[in-house]
Amino acid sequence: MGLKKDFDQAAKDALTLPPSTTNDDKLVLYGLFKSATVGKSETSRPGIFDPKGRVKWDAWKMVEDKSKDEGMQDYILKVTQLKEA
Repeated sequence: MGLKKDFDQAAKDALTLPPSTTNDDKLVLYGLFKSATVGKSETSRPGIFDPKGRVKWDAWKMVEDKSKDEGMQDYILKVTQLKEA
């Protein structure tokens, strides 16, 4: 399969991860997904009154230097690891 197809399948698989998946793992997935689909963040960090948005933005910012292909590959790998755990 191609990278895009594998990524799309991993995105579907991510919806069925076990409830025991930690918030930290979910944030890693979020950051990698945004990196793979959007690229670099062009928005400013959400304000103090949006703590959920800030944490998500931080997760994205940590991986924003990855190319879209690297983001897809890392996302696929992380979903695979979480499914196997």
